[in-house]
Amino acid sequence: MIESVVKLIVPIFSLAIVMYLVRAVKGPTIPDIVLAIDCIGYDLAAFMGILSLYFKSPYLISGAIVLALWSYLLDIYVSRYLLREVRV
Repeated sequence: MIESVVKLIVPIFSLAIVMYLVRAVKGPTIPDIVLAIDCIGYDLAAFMGILSLYFKSPYLISGAIVLALWSYLLDIYVSRYLLREVRV
């Protein structure tokens, strides 16, 4: 069951990451670029979670949690930076 799910998910996540990379490089505004990088981080964390189930490895899920928290901290940092820029 999990093998068929992984075979289905790998191309979907790969296509999504390529589209996010295009948006991150081509994005006209800073929020577009930040959102694309944020989506890459969360998608990679979800993909690592799925792979940890497939490989039965608890180390991958701990890496996925760290990556998701890092993406969340990036959101907070950039939002505070953008709010500071708007106030000035």
